[in-house]
Amino acid sequence: MTAPEASPPKDFLRAIIAEDLKNNTHDGKVVTRFPPEPNGYLHIGHAKSICLNFGLAKENEKGVCHLRFDDTDPAKEDMEFVNSIQNDVRWLGFDWGENLFHAADYFDRLYDFAVELIQKGKAYVCSLTEEQMREYRGTVKTAGQPSPDRNKSVEENLDLFARMKAGEFADGKLTLRAKIDMADPNMKMRDPPIYRIRHVSHHRTGDKWCIYPLYDFTHCLSDSIEGITHSICTLEFENNRELYDWFINELDTPSQPKQYEFARLNLSYTVMSKRKLLKLVEEGHVAGWDDPRMLTVSGLRRRGYTPESIRTFCEKIGIGRSDNTVEMAMLEYAIRDDLNTKVPRAMAVLNPVKLVIDNYPEGQTEEFDAVNFPDDPPKMGSRKVPFGKELYIEKTDFMEDAPRKYFRLTPGKEVRLRWAYLVTCTHCVKDENGEVIEVHCTYDPETKGGTPPDGRKVKGTIHWVSAEHAIDAEVRLYDKLFNVEDPNIVDEGQTFLDHLNPNSLEVIENAKLEPSFKGAEAGAKYQFERTGYFCVDSKDSTDEKLVFNRTVALRDSWAKMMKKKK
Repeated sequence: MTAPEASPPKDFLRAIIAEDLKNNTHDGKVVTRFPPEPNGYLHIGHAKSICLNFGLAKENEKGVCHLRFDDTDPAKEDMEFVNSIQNDVRWLGFDWGENLFHAADYFDRLYDFAVELIQKGKAYVCSLTEEQMREYRGTVKTAGQPSPDRNKSVEENLDLFARMKAGEFADGKLTLRAKIDMADPNMKMRDPPIYRIRHVSHHRTGDKWCIYPLYDFTHCLSDSIEGITHSICTLEFENNRELYDWFINELDTPSQPKQYEFARLNLSYTVMSKRKLLKLVEEGHVAGWDDPRMLTVSGLRRRGYTPESIRTFCEKIGIGRSDNTVEMAMLEYAIRDDLNTKVPRAMAVLNPVKLVIDNYPEGQTEEFDAVNFPDDPPKMGSRKVPFGKELYIEKTDFMEDAPRKYFRLTPGKEVRLRWAYLVTCTHCVKDENGEVIEVHCTYDPETKGGTPPDGRKVKGTIHWVSAEHAIDAEVRLYDKLFNVEDPNIVDEGQTFLDHLNPNSLEVIENAKLEPSFKGAEAGAKYQFERTGYFCVDSKDSTDEKLVFNRTVALRDSWAKMMKKKK
């Protein structure tokens, strides 16, 4: 009996790894890495890379994934970002074990590599300013001009570089550049800078260095030092590969890693540029990196997203070589699908109006059993919800002059109060401005539990909260941060900030919740019946004042889109 054929790899990267394993290219090893720069918080695009790199390692017997901080720019980096990145990776469900690295730990070796390039006549110290370097660089149609310093002797370059290291020169005065080809069609190859002067203390090395290697020089050599077998990055670094290979080939490196590129995650109604995210934070357009409107991992966590939902989302969008934009609705589908089987239901009235049951006995209170998980009652049991003469209902569940197919409360119409009784609306009371402040009805005491004994059909069911037992809460309704699908596309004179959605946050201060919410812990998740999924805010909620964030509404536009396509 022949063994069944193995299923084909899910994407081109897994196909490459499968072929390498078949040929024993790396002695059967798969060593990947996730190498963030600690100059900001991770976002949903980074989550895709985390799931990919750690996932590839986990799928293979000799697989290892490193977490490495490419910390080469101390002016922009901070331990806050280092800690947040580690927290986010762990929260997503991945563990680097003993394989935590920092590019800063290789600064001595990187300096030696730079000296080796100078000694080979492949690098020189340049006195051009950044602006002058851009001018000398040329364009995609015209060759660049050589720096006046390009033909300095090896001895002079070694001396100047040593003096740069010793701190003799001011920031920006000199730069070490690779000596490649100022006419190369790939602009990255036109004598790129590889070391710059920065008299800034580093969060890891302190004041030991005043020169720091640039990212392109550091990144590939760090991969080599760590023995990375598959250097996986996004497509915007495709042109960098030729430069990476040049460094590896020109230097006596421990190993020769190979770079592979995949399409980065582009998500509608958001921005993925760390620079733009930083601008949102620094200019106060959002309340920090973990603002629930931000598509940072910490923002998603605070909003109520689960690591399982993000991993599922990343798996479903797949890995490809072509850029495309993923609908925000697909991310929302992933969290709905995950929470639907996990979180209890409960009743909360966000925009309350008083409902008075005129024929219900004064002072009487009774309790009803409300199922926590309607699709599987034994799974999560039930809770007691108190009921009395006065309740709160949603303002939108009453309409004085209702259209024919309105199945909620309107004078003369009967509806079901969830878990309780059938009630018939009689009239409403308004204030001096014509606003409805009370809705009055009568109840049928024979319909306890919401089931009429005569079998009559009642189409409408609404939720409610006992006015006497209600808990006050603040509820924050979050919407998309931007009001266009691609905020990066702007007209002349505009920036991406012109596309900010002014209605991305609505704060409801007087929501009414059933008493089972009392003592709800930070991060606890619920489905507010008929409204959406919510979680207790991890920062602002207290025992004295509960604060809830809406994770996602109940409406599932992605599922509807998929149904239409079928």
